[in-house]
Formats: sequence, C-alpha cells, structure tokens
Amino acid sequence: HITPEKFYVEACDDGADDVLAIDRVSTEVTLTVKKDVPPSAVTRPIYGILGTIRLVAGTYLIVITKKKKVGEIFSHVIWKATDFDILSYKKTMLHLTDIQMQDNKVFLSMLNHVLSVDGFYFSTTYDLTHTLQRLANTSPEFQEMSLLER
Repeated sequence: HITPEKFYVEACDDGADDVLAIDRVSTEVTLTVKKDVPPSAVTRPIYGILGTIRLVAGTYLIVITKKKKVGEIFSHVIWKATDFDILSYKKTMLHLTDIQMQDNKVFLSMLNHVLSVDGFYFSTTYDLTHTLQRLANTSPEFQEMSLLER
C-alpha cells in the first residue's frame, strides 16, 4: 500500500496481521497492523522487497512485481524474480537541479539494467543464502531461527 507519507507492506499469509510500515520522510521502518493502513492508500501486489538504494534524488525502495517458479529444494519452492519496481521515497523531484535530475536518470537506467539481468532468486521458506553443507553443520538453535533472523 502506498500513501504520500508511507509504504505499507502487508503479509499475505493466512492469519497474518502484521504490516511493515516504511516512513517515506524519515526512512524509519516499523511494524504495525492492517487496521493502521489508511483506506486511501493505493494498493498493488508485490512478491517481496529486494532492498533500498540511495541515489541523487534520495532513497528508493526496490520491490519484486513478478516472479516465476524455477524449482524446489526439499519441497521448498524457489522463485526467480523477473520484474521489479523502483519506488521513490520522495514525492517530487523539484529539489533537484537539472544536472542532478539527469544524473539520477542515468543511475536509474543503470539500476534497471542490472535488475533486467537474470540471477535474482528467492524462497520464502528455504535459506538460499547458505550452502546445503553449511546448513547441515549448523546448530539446532540456528535451524530454529526464522529466515529473517539468520
């Protein structure tokens, strides 16, 4: 969900009430609940957050807008991110000079090029950041940690 003040990322899991709120001015990230999302927010589906990047115009949020199933590991689905959106935290570019606007445009073009190259994979249930060998040698405590905590 997008409002002029915040981005709200709502989990679509059954029974999930948590919403990630990202302040577009302070860039502060907090956890809130669905009822805090304003009804006026523009809503659209995403499949994940790739991250944030700071360019000349300010901070941008990179989200995954399309995905394709490419396989499974131990019954865990592996997805390939195939399309992205780059969302500006700033509501306007009026604070930039013409040169800064041109530089920002070049950087956005470079970023779009990198995102168009194959190789962005993710899983919502399996740890792709560690090798199978390393996962086999980790402690039970590590195995019980959420993917986010890892």
